[in-house]
Amino acid sequence: MKPFTYVRATSPAEAAAAARRPGARFIAGGTNLLDLMKLEIEAPSHLIDVNGLGFDKIERTAQGGLRIGALVRNTALAADPVVRRDYGVLSRAIVAGASGQLRNKATTGGNLLQRTRCPYFYDTNQACNKRKPGSGCAALGGFSRQLGIIGTSAACIATNPGDMAVALRVLDAVVETVAADGRTRAIPIADFHRLPGTTPHLENALVPGELITAVTLPRPLGGTHLYHKVRDRASYAFALVSVAAVVQRDGTGRVAVGGVAPKPWRVEAAEAALPQGARSVASRLLAGAKPTADNTFKLALVERTLAGVIAEAKA
Repeated sequence: MKPFTYVRATSPAEAAAAARRPGARFIAGGTNLLDLMKLEIEAPSHLIDVNGLGFDKIERTAQGGLRIGALVRNTALAADPVVRRDYGVLSRAIVAGASGQLRNKATTGGNLLQRTRCPYFYDTNQACNKRKPGSGCAALGGFSRQLGIIGTSAACIATNPGDMAVALRVLDAVVETVAADGRTRAIPIADFHRLPGTTPHLENALVPGELITAVTLPRPLGGTHLYHKVRDRASYAFALVSVAAVVQRDGTGRVAVGGVAPKPWRVEAAEAALPQGARSVASRLLAGAKPTADNTFKLALVERTLAGVIAEAKA
C-alpha cells in the first residue's frame, strides 16, 4: 500500500473543499476501496472520511417516497420496516449480497460506487482498460464465464457487481449529489452508471470531487417484490445472473437484470411482454447481446431466472 494522508470531514463543505486536492478520494465503509488500495489498483494520495456528515437517516419525502442517506449501512437499510413493507425488492437484493459483516459496514453510496470484480481488473499483471486506459482487455481472449453479454464493448466486457443497484434500477431511484463547488444534482439511476464504450475507466456520471448524499425512491409501487440471484455458491458470491422484479396482479410489472452488463440492465420496452412469459421478455431484454463462448449460457439462464420470478409472483 502506498502512503496517503487522511482527514475526517465534519461538514459537507469541508469534505467538498478537501476533495479539490489532487488524488483525493472519499471513504465511508471502505469495503471495496481499501481492498483495491492494498492491491495498488487504486492509489489515492488523500482520503476524506465522510462518516461524520450525518447522511445516515431514512426519511419520508413530501412526495410520499423515501430518502435514504448515502451513509445508511446496508444492514440498516435492508432491515428498515418501511423498506421491507413498501420496497421489498430492495431489502431482498441487499440481503443477497456480500456477508453480514460487510453489510454492517457497507454504505448506500459506496454500494453504488463499487467497482467490477472482473478477475483481469484485479490482476495487475493483466491488461485492463478499466484499470489502465489504453492497455487492452485481457478478458476478451480469456476466461469470461462471469463477465458481460450485453452493453459491453471492444474495450471492456466487465459487469457491474451490485445487487442493491439492480433493485434501485427497477424502482426508478434518483441519486442526489453535491459537487466540490456546492452545486447539487439529482441523477436518475438509469443514467448513473455508464456503459464502457471506448472509456471503460469512466464508470459513472460523477465528476471529480462530487459526493453522493442520498438516494431517493418514488412512491411505493405495490405488487409482488422479488429478487432472484443465481451464483456459483449459496452465499458470499457475485451473481452470474440476478433478476429484480415488481409484478402486479394483472401480470404487468418491471424487471431489471444484474450480472450480465456493465450496469443494472433494464429495457422498459421489454416489460410489456411480461404477461406473455419469460421467453418473450428475455428476447427483448437481451436483443443485441454479444456473449463469449464461455458465457453464452447466460442467455438461457436469464430466461429461466425470469421464469422462476414470474412463477413465484403468480403463486
